[in-house]
Order: sequence, then C-alpha cells, then structure tokens
Amino acid sequence: MIGGCKGGVGKSMVGEALVDDLLQRGLPVLLVETDISVPDVWRAYQNVSGVQALTLDLDEVDGWIVLSTTLSQHPHHVVVINTAARNDRGIVAHGPLLTKALAKLNRPLVTLWVINRQRDSLELLEDYLKIMPDAQTHVVRNGHFGPTEKFELYNTSPHRQRIEARGGRSLTFPDLADRVSDALRLGRLAISTALDEQRNDGLDFGGRIELERWREQTRLVFDAIVPMAGRPTADRPDDETHAATA
Repeated sequence: MIGGCKGGVGKSMVGEALVDDLLQRGLPVLLVETDISVPDVWRAYQNVSGVQALTLDLDEVDGWIVLSTTLSQHPHHVVVINTAARNDRGIVAHGPLLTKALAKLNRPLVTLWVINRQRDSLELLEDYLKIMPDAQTHVVRNGHFGPTEKFELYNTSPHRQRIEARGGRSLTFPDLADRVSDALRLGRLAISTALDEQRNDGLDFGGRIELERWREQTRLVFDAIVPMAGRPTADRPDDETHAATA
C-alpha cells in the first residue's frame, strides 16, 4: 500500500516505480488505484503486460468489500494499492475490514508511507499506525523535497524510532528531473514505455538516460523492502548508507 493520506507528497511516482520494479522482477501485479479523481498510475499501467488494473473508491465501505474480494481472486499477484489524498477517513472507518481479509488470506500488508518535510505527514502517520497496527510500515522520504538530512522533523522524531522499532525502514526515494517526471505524467506513460526507443511518444535520448539512472536508484530502495527481492537481510545496506546512495 502506497500511503501518506496527503496530496502532493509523491505517492503516484512511488507507485509507478514500484509497479515497474515488480514487473522487472517477473512478478504479476494487480494494481488498485484509489485516487479516482486523478488516477495517474492506473492511466499509465492499465494496458501494460503483466498488470491487471482497476480503480476503486475507498471512501465508502463498498470499495473495501470489493478490494477484499479482489484480493481473494488473485492469490498469486503482488497487489499494489495506490491511495488517494486524504484517504485517512476511509482507513479509519473501514481499514479493519482489510486487516481481517488479509489475515484470512494469509497475506501481509506492507505500507510505504511517503512523506515530504512538513509536520502533517508525520501526524497522519501516527494515526495510521494506530489504525493498522499489523502493517509492516516503511517511511519513504521523497528526495524531490531535498536530501535526507533536510527531513529533520522526521529524522529526529519519535515517529522514526517507532517505525524502526517495529522493523520498518527509513528510506529516501530518489528525485527525478522535472522534465522527465512531467513527460511521464502528461503522456500517461509507463516507465518501460517511456524508455522504448522505438516509440514516438517516449522520451528523447537525454530523458531516457535520466530515467534509467532514476530507475536504477529506485531498485536500491525496493531491494531493501520488497519481500520477493531475494536479498538476505544481512546483505542489505543500513539506512544511512542507503540514504546516501538513493
């Protein structure tokens, strides 16, 4: 689950990168887009091979019921749920429904909580941890808002201590040049599509080089937290080393 409950922190970019990374690992993906007003991730990946995609409104209980049923119908897919801004009310009201469904399906919930440098990202995180205590939650500092050391509110906070005490990780997501991220969003392009040299709607040469660089660095982030990465824990870089490279 790509969370944050706040608009403009970069959840969709993290979601697109995660779907792309899972596909590179050869894993089938079920994409659940819940930002139905601006479904950027769904638009980019709805027709990509290896992805089954749908949109759901999780403001109402019916959406959570459909989500639970859909999970039961796709036991071999890795499910990526891209949440909408201010989805906290839906999670408060109906999140326990998902918890019960996952327990019956014997599926873990891994949350990537994307933050900027503002305080409300952390306040919403604290609320989420109370509602979804069984989720394995990692905090993703979006490098678009500055390098790791600029996230002082989180870095020195009890929120970080609580996340890491629960086995979560504090990671920094790499920034992507604005002209490339804008081209992805405006063109509704999947990352693999944008890198395809044969397509007229892809990126120019320099843009592809920048996107390849960013893709390699996002792989380092996901290597640390994707259970199927196949990398022993002892081989993973510690947070500070990782933050410096990503």
